[in-house]
Amino acid sequence: MPELPEVTALAAFLTEHAGGQRITAVSVAALNVLTTYDPPASALVGRTVTGAGRHGKFLDLVTAPGPDASPGTPDALHLILHLARAGWLRWSDAISPRPPKMGGPIALRVALSGGGGFDVTEAGTKKSVTAAVVTDPRAVPGVARLGPDALDLDRAALAQVLATQTGRIKNVLTDQRVIAGVGNAYSDEILHTARLSPFATAAKLSPDELDRLYDALATVLTDAVLRSVGGQAARLKGEKRTGLRVHARTGLPCPVCGDVVAEVSFADRSFQYCPTCQTGGKKLADRRLSRLVK
Repeated sequence: MPELPEVTALAAFLTEHAGGQRITAVSVAALNVLTTYDPPASALVGRTVTGAGRHGKFLDLVTAPGPDASPGTPDALHLILHLARAGWLRWSDAISPRPPKMGGPIALRVALSGGGGFDVTEAGTKKSVTAAVVTDPRAVPGVARLGPDALDLDRAALAQVLATQTGRIKNVLTDQRVIAGVGNAYSDEILHTARLSPFATAAKLSPDELDRLYDALATVLTDAVLRSVGGQAARLKGEKRTGLRVHARTGLPCPVCGDVVAEVSFADRSFQYCPTCQTGGKKLADRRLSRLVK
């Protein structure tokens, strides 16, 4: 799943490659992808891309009216994309003029006046990628529900956010209503860097643990953004994997202490951690329990 660093990089990529170009076609190739109908996706045709931004893990393509726009045309119209767990943005300098086939891996295609454009793709059979065309990003329920952005929090604000959270710190970090932008992979990396158990109670962190968490949150995400921004869209997934120390590295040695990276698995996902660095050498129960294996 693209998280804050990758979505930041995709926004920078689109700003550089699509900025200033006119949208010549928008093709919707998946029945579930478009979550809005007024204005329709066709309202983007003829508009000029002015840039791209990010709201948590949502990608925001911003457009302005073209020179032939009729009176009353909205000044700003946003294409808000959520790439979910298996979605991605695939850029082409020479996008096909033919609309993509319905039911295939391409959910949405945007063609631009320079001949290029991008496809929003989704692997697998579970279709969760969404697109919305709105005049205000906050009209998208997922955006409206977002908590403060992970990179906007100072230490005091982080402490205030966590003070009311009685859940596990792993779950709190990935709850977009509490802190926006962090997903499964970077929460593993942040907790490993902070030397915190994923099962620690968020509201009960000590001042020292809060200090470590704040430093890790800022350092891990900032470093990942710096690695990602400026890269090609097609290479961002690989760049993400090369920067990970524990996530998706079950059975491999921890790069800090050499212990074997362990895993907790659930029905549809898993997370990784280092027992020596994070849980005092003990392994966490590999089921939906908060206690440690004795």
